[in-house]
This record gives sequence, C-alpha cells and structure tokens, in this order.
Amino acid sequence: MAHNVDARGLACPQPVLLTMEAMKSTSDSEIEILVDNEASRENVSRAAATQGWNVVRSDELGEDFRILIKKK
Repeated sequence: MAHNVDARGLACPQPVLLTMEAMKSTSDSEIEILVDNEASRENVSRAAATQGWNVVRSDELGEDFRILIKKK
C-alpha cells in the first residue's frame, strides 16, 4: 500500500518538502503524491529522482495530478 501525500493547494516548495519528508519517514516502498499544478508535478518528480526514487506513473486527474513514486 502506498503512502499518500496531498499537496494540492500548496505553493512551491511545499509539495517538494512534503514529498521529501515522506520519503525519509515512511517504510513504504511507494508514495502517491497529489498536486494541482504542472510546476509542482515537475518539481516533485525531479526531487524524487534525485533521492533515488523512480516515477512509476504521473497521471492527470481533471485539474490535479497524481504522481506515483517507488523506491529503487
């Protein structure tokens, strides 16, 4: 089961900071992040990659985006 981070409505760098905290604090191998703008989507994906996580999926859900990352 994936750990969930809901960063909708937050301005950068908050979505990235919440994702980084989740990566450090969870024992789950997957994290699902919800954001509501393209810049956050790109920044969260890039931050995850620099920390050794793979972006498994990045889906558009209406006006929101769902990013699924998995620990390498």
